[in-house]
Amino acid sequence: MAIFLTKDSKIIVQGMTGSEGRKHTQRMLDMGSQVVGGVTPGKAGQTVDFNGAALPVFGSVAESVAATGADVSVVFVPPRFAKAAVSEAIDAGIGLAVVITEGIPVHDTVAFCAQAGRIGPGSGPVRTRVVGPNCPGMISPGASNAGIIPADITGPGRIGLVSKSGTLTYQMMFELRDIGFSTCVGIGGDPVIGTTHIDALQAFEDDPDTAAVVMIGEIGGDAEERAADYIKANITKPVVGYIAGFTAPEGKTMGHAGAIVSGSAGTAEAKKDALEAAGVAVGKTPSDTAKLMREIIKSLS
Repeated sequence: MAIFLTKDSKIIVQGMTGSEGRKHTQRMLDMGSQVVGGVTPGKAGQTVDFNGAALPVFGSVAESVAATGADVSVVFVPPRFAKAAVSEAIDAGIGLAVVITEGIPVHDTVAFCAQAGRIGPGSGPVRTRVVGPNCPGMISPGASNAGIIPADITGPGRIGLVSKSGTLTYQMMFELRDIGFSTCVGIGGDPVIGTTHIDALQAFEDDPDTAAVVMIGEIGGDAEERAADYIKANITKPVVGYIAGFTAPEGKTMGHAGAIVSGSAGTAEAKKDALEAAGVAVGKTPSDTAKLMREIIKSLS
């Protein structure tokens, strides 16, 4: 099985006619994802050829949903247009919006995440699940791919993966490629994101075919500490973790906009301690983390 994204998901690409949208649409199609069209204002009625398959371009998300039954949107639009694009997807009833765009102003992200509604156990109805922004998207190997994650790293399997880092997502998929993954979710590292570690952890907990979970975090903020508290109280499946940024200098922004350490708050060591206190084995390196997961999967066999 998979979480959030399945073989039945019907995907539209907002910004499909741009260079990045076109490139990654082809990659999603090559994996077998059901990409049913794209949205570019002012280009309605056009088609784009993808190795002999002509996909329609719609002028709005609402038009694409009415014509195709799309329930997932992957957003490849410039930062200044991203708020309007995601808002449009929410208004059109898209159930899952995967926002790849980097550099979206935080107040814009706050606005469309508020419009989408809060997601999480016991939080009530949600209009749209937003994943990202500034993320690689998600992949359910062998079923569907929504975003920029390479589709040929790994196959389907029993591990769930939730990660702030795109490149570390790819590395962990490669490290554990012989076991395989149910779904890999790149949630993004911005200070405000639509789907959190906690949201993905609960979804994996509820998925009968996910046996164990890898959680990748990084310095900055308190998301990993909050996830640790949630794991201790609510998650019964084994979780292993990795925190990027043990050597980061204090007070310096490192990579993602959210990865800044102030005093002892948000340090890799503090996050590691919180996770270990919740029973999560934390690897010193990505390879060490993969080794810990291998031991868990072996014990579950």
